Amino acid sequence: MSTVELGRPLSGHEPPEVPRRSREFRLRLRWAAVRYGPVLLTYGVLKLAGFAVFMYLLDSAGDFRKKNPRFGGGEHPWDVLASWDGWWYQQIAEHGYDPALEPVPGATGLITLEGNSAAFFPLYPALMRLVSECTGLGLFGAGLTVSVIASFVAALGIYAVTRRLGGHRAGLVAAGLWAVWPGSGTEWSGYSESLYTALAAWACHAVMSRRWLTAGLLTCAAGLCRPTAAALIAALAVAALLSLRRRADGVLRPLAAVAIAPLGLFGYLAWVNYRMGDINGYSKLQDGAWAHKFDWGVHTFKVLTSLPVGHFDYLFARAFEDVIGVCVVLAVPVLTVLLLRLRPPAVLVVYTVLSYLMVMTTQQIFGNVSRYLLPLFPLFVPLALAMRRLRWPSLASVLGTAALASGSYAGYVLFELGVP
Repeated sequence: MSTVELGRPLSGHEPPEVPRRSREFRLRLRWAAVRYGPVLLTYGVLKLAGFAVFMYLLDSAGDFRKKNPRFGGGEHPWDVLASWDGWWYQQIAEHGYDPALEPVPGATGLITLEGNSAAFFPLYPALMRLVSECTGLGLFGAGLTVSVIASFVAALGIYAVTRRLGGHRAGLVAAGLWAVWPGSGTEWSGYSESLYTALAAWACHAVMSRRWLTAGLLTCAAGLCRPTAAALIAALAVAALLSLRRRADGVLRPLAAVAIAPLGLFGYLAWVNYRMGDINGYSKLQDGAWAHKFDWGVHTFKVLTSLPVGHFDYLFARAFEDVIGVCVVLAVPVLTVLLLRLRPPAVLVVYTVLSYLMVMTTQQIFGNVSRYLLPLFPLFVPLALAMRRLRWPSLASVLGTAALASGSYAGYVLFELGVP
């Protein structure tokens, strides 16, 4: 058989389209490095600075050495990163789920049910297990790997959304704000905030880019990550209805996105309730084992009216952490108004407002609201648009100082002075 019959040139050289494709790939890679390299560098440097301060504070104080490894303790400072909720995620990655409502014998107070891993959504521990199996890392290392990579993906998504509204410089600032925001200490830890924020940011970007099926799939995945994905599902649905009203993208794609989006969240909740034999099993578990429940904002109002007068007679009171939480809670409405003045896409507004209301109307450890509100990345947009006017030295000073300080207010306070 001749070389001509094999489809190869007689000279034995590669077809001309092969090096052309290689050149195109290199050009695209170079373009991506120029476009996104500064974003990754900005986020990485700021986050690493705050993380280093966080580890230093843990080591210098040494309080973690006296605590149970499951509850904020460990042999090394970095062990703290996989305690609290991180311990539950590791249990799921190793043993899977066994949903059940098990009463605490003789309990009559606030906590009446045994904790169960079904309260924690499956996507993060599933990725943790996958990375562990593929790399040989332990579950601790695999979980941190997933979180760190997801945090950079989230930074890129936040940049992409902000860039559409305010340009490249504003996008860079927004990625920097993601690194230093209150609650950002969980971004490089055994928690699911980074993964959820990455999915939410890119889902919103997909809606803004009118890539409906991508938006639906990302929202579905977010629903397997955190229950607050209900806000993202609603935001996508509102955006789809507006698109149908304008007849901008046809009918099938927006409707398909709306149909796909809730499958992750409602599918997991339905499975848990079925396994528990209770149509409201997930909510009963959250209430009975963690005292987390919808209460129309009664607990939040109690905190906001008690803390300013120096009273700490509400549930789960932790003075330093709660002060930070109050500052964040009061800042959100202000930033939301500034966001609305920019007339952003509806998906960002609905996502932000509903996410905020879901947190505010839930009884929970109040100091954790800085973590629960961390995924509200659209709030970075008005700040980024204002800060982009600063010269680079001034901008570096502001974000750099915030990064160093974040080791305390966004990391140490959350993990060691509170219960993240």
